Amino acid sequence: MSKTIIISNRLPIKVQRKEEGLAYETSEGGLATGLGSIYKEGDNVWIGWPGLSFEDEEEEKQVVQDLKQQSMHPVFLTESEIKEFYEGFSNETLWPSFHYFSQYTVYDDAYWAAYQHVNQKFCQAVMELAQPGDTIWVHDYQLLLLPAYIREAFPDSSIGFFQHIPFPSYEVFRMLPWREQILKGMLGADLIGFHTYDDARHFLSSVSRIAGMNTAQGLIDNGHRQIMVDAFPMGIDYTKYAQLAGSPEMKEKLIPYHEVLHDQKVILSIDRLDYSKGIPARLQAFELLLQEYPEFREKVTLFMLVVPSRDQVEKYKELKETIDELVGRINSSYRTITWNPIQYFYRSFPIEELSALYTVADIALITPMRDGMNLVCKEFIASKLDQKGVLILSEMAGASKELSEAIIINPNDLGQMVQAMREAMIMPEEEQQTRMQHMQEVLKRYDIHQWVSIFMNRLEYIKLKQLSLATESLSKQERQQLLQDYTRGQQRILFLDYDGTLTGFTQNPKHAFPDEELLHLLECLTQESKNRVVIISGRDRNTLQQWVGHLPVDIIAEHGVWMRPQTQEWQMMHHLTNEWKTEVRPIMDMHVSRTPGSFIEEKDYSLVWHYRKVDPTLGELRARELGNHLQFMAANINLQVMEGDKVLEIKNVEVNKGIAVLRWLELLPHDFLLAIGDDRTDEDMFKMMPEDAYTIKVGSQRSLAKYHLDSSKEVRKLLQEVCDQ
Repeated sequence: MSKTIIISNRLPIKVQRKEEGLAYETSEGGLATGLGSIYKEGDNVWIGWPGLSFEDEEEEKQVVQDLKQQSMHPVFLTESEIKEFYEGFSNETLWPSFHYFSQYTVYDDAYWAAYQHVNQKFCQAVMELAQPGDTIWVHDYQLLLLPAYIREAFPDSSIGFFQHIPFPSYEVFRMLPWREQILKGMLGADLIGFHTYDDARHFLSSVSRIAGMNTAQGLIDNGHRQIMVDAFPMGIDYTKYAQLAGSPEMKEKLIPYHEVLHDQKVILSIDRLDYSKGIPARLQAFELLLQEYPEFREKVTLFMLVVPSRDQVEKYKELKETIDELVGRINSSYRTITWNPIQYFYRSFPIEELSALYTVADIALITPMRDGMNLVCKEFIASKLDQKGVLILSEMAGASKELSEAIIINPNDLGQMVQAMREAMIMPEEEQQTRMQHMQEVLKRYDIHQWVSIFMNRLEYIKLKQLSLATESLSKQERQQLLQDYTRGQQRILFLDYDGTLTGFTQNPKHAFPDEELLHLLECLTQESKNRVVIISGRDRNTLQQWVGHLPVDIIAEHGVWMRPQTQEWQMMHHLTNEWKTEVRPIMDMHVSRTPGSFIEEKDYSLVWHYRKVDPTLGELRARELGNHLQFMAANINLQVMEGDKVLEIKNVEVNKGIAVLRWLELLPHDFLLAIGDDRTDEDMFKMMPEDAYTIKVGSQRSLAKYHLDSSKEVRKLLQEVCDQ
């Protein structure tokens, strides 16, 4: 039986060493809750670091045994690995870079070596437990290389990856010296998930511009398979927080809060100590509120919880000192005998205490400078059973894309934050309830369990899609069947692409004219009265007329712009305009001048940029640049950009080989169909073919076609066998 393996840097349980022995403390995190229903089923398992380093082998064996009973498997890390892999590369290189704090990023080869080594260590743990056919789900920025390592060990496995922190824009990501290795590590997965569409878009842009891979409609083509990239906003266990807030124990906990606070408005701020959270700016804005609106003094209290994190690291130590100084200054400036403006706590709180604070708070102030999602704001909303309360949320948090009824602010704009607090203080209860009700409905629907379900469903979908694109080699048996069906057929249509199919590619496209062997082959096929041979090509009509126009073949030129049924006159299949060329041609000309060896082929209704003669590295780089530029332009003027073998073509979106083929299938009766092509434009043709047609892709094993052949020589060999029937 296949199983599901979940992998994260930390296990959902932390091992602690106490006087009486080892103790296991369960995590309250959202991920542990959401995945609890998966990793505890059947033979499923969760792999991760147990939170402690061990030197005693007996202790390690004990931990392995204890965790196995809870469907977990530990990856043990040494002190130096924790320092260089986790504290080093993960948190001093990736974390600041991915949160747009590049000025704090440390570029250290020793950290990178440790990061690679630990990712390999995790892969080794997977290899010990995994079998072919297992589903593997890797989590977060500490394990970006792991999907590719697993793919190498288990080529056919179903692998998902989810990033819980932001993914930066291309301009920021490109600063990392190891950017390409990181991307290729992530691309080992079949499905790559982020919290927001912006993160997915940044990732796709980096893949296109750094790794040079084709990306379209959230799919990446790496030459072997399609990889899906999508946004999956993570939810919380809504029911758990709602039940906690309504429990009798919670009502008891609230009594002392109400006694101390009287009629105070409570603004709640909860964060881990980190420069990405924007805590100093939040304090400065609160101070401005008290300065500019003295009527709120003694009527509002800021409850600020800061959870300790890495405060021995210099940057975090300085941040802690800044927060302490700001809190001290504000409290000393404004407090009275009966009122303290800020209640400041530097410690972690159990979930029951957090629930009490969510319940008692009137306003949640969640203003990170950059955050992948931020679940605190969602927990606050779920705890509001009376639907009273206001959420002030940074637009830089992923949650802002879902919670549009919050007061959304730019965390860098202190004036806007002050006005948001003022608006929240005076907002009528009826408006609070309307906003809160809407946000609660969103969170109920997309809770943590729904998030897990949607991700796993999409992973299954992309795997099935990959399998549907996997072609079989045209075996001896299949070839015999094709020839038998051909012999039985009375009305046969053969759709044959030209370049890359009937003939190989040449340095100069004009030199790809048909040789005697090919002309003889086409003459042989067309002499059979039961055959209708259709040459379907991206070539311009004049070239095709010159090369094969003397033969009794049907010709479709420029991917379907022009058609010539046998010896009739040329006809246009669509009423098109080519006025767009005046706008697009200068852009392509500029790329020709910058790329020695490239040139433009102009057809009636398309422009083709050829770069077969260009240095391969430069050619791929310029093709990516031009492709991105043309895609941007094409969206506004109804054009389509198509990538072929060392060519980039822009044409009217209404034109494709599939539509052209459909016309022939509607006009001509048929009982045998054969379609052969070699590039992406031929996929449109394969898509339109009925189930009983023989469809063959040349030179690739990934296609909508049923079969594949290795080269144009193999195609000619097959067509000769057809002729001999």
